[in-house]
Amino acid sequence: MKLPTTCDGWATRVSAFVKAATELQNLPRFPIRIGPVAQEYARNIFPKEPITLVQGARFDGKFEGALIPSPQKAGEWGIFYNAGITSRGRINFSLAHEFGHYLLHRHLSGDPIYCSRSDMWEWDSEYGRMETEANRFASMILMPPDDFRVQTAEFRRPSISQFEQLRDRYEVSITAAILKWLDMTPRRAMLVVSNNGFIDWSRSSPALFKSGVFFRAKQVTTPLPEQALANLGASAGVTEIMHPAGVWNLREPVFESVMFDEYHDLALSLLIYPADGPSRWASCEDDDSQLMDTFEAFLR
Repeated sequence: MKLPTTCDGWATRVSAFVKAATELQNLPRFPIRIGPVAQEYARNIFPKEPITLVQGARFDGKFEGALIPSPQKAGEWGIFYNAGITSRGRINFSLAHEFGHYLLHRHLSGDPIYCSRSDMWEWDSEYGRMETEANRFASMILMPPDDFRVQTAEFRRPSISQFEQLRDRYEVSITAAILKWLDMTPRRAMLVVSNNGFIDWSRSSPALFKSGVFFRAKQVTTPLPEQALANLGASAGVTEIMHPAGVWNLREPVFESVMFDEYHDLALSLLIYPADGPSRWASCEDDDSQLMDTFEAFLR
């Protein structure tokens, strides 16, 4: 049997395995308990290199998870999550991420692979290719596209609270569910993650990026807009608002919804822009008529 060589190939193969196993045992398809799945699948496909340990480990906040070869028995592997995490969704996604590393990357060096929280957010980075592949694998396994499309078919202008149903169905983090939706939606939307009034990182949907709206927060320190809900904090009691043009974008109104409790030090802002926006590369007669990208607008 020829084995897959890509994250999509492995995700398709493992998803078929999970679906067949749950149907055979008359079990619900979701949520997928990735720990037992990883051990059983590795034992069947790679009997000489099985995953023999799945458990929490004390990483002192430095890492979300790790793939580590056994120091006692050659060929055996363990996948670990940060024992300090209490969110089942973050734990499940971390384990799926490390399972992706096991299938795709364990032979590249044979060394342990440790993954930080920021690694779990590398969904489109060429620099972090291995992390991107592990994240894509985890996303496809835990939230298969066929089912995800059905669950989000009615999302027109979603707020973060609507993603709670996806968090519970798939046992993933709200962040992972939103990033999955951004990858698949035709809507112009963005997730902004901020810390103490500054943007830590952000992710635009393809449609929004095409229209030139994005941040370069990793390259340039970027403050949140003064009127952003994420600036108000959880005590304000307001979790969603329609901003007029001039707050998040100079020329467009933006719907913002926020969440403060997924990570103790970070705020999540889901931004929904108008359905139609000018192309980023549209020709313009003069500079003033051009749609500035979000980064340039903030500089000005």
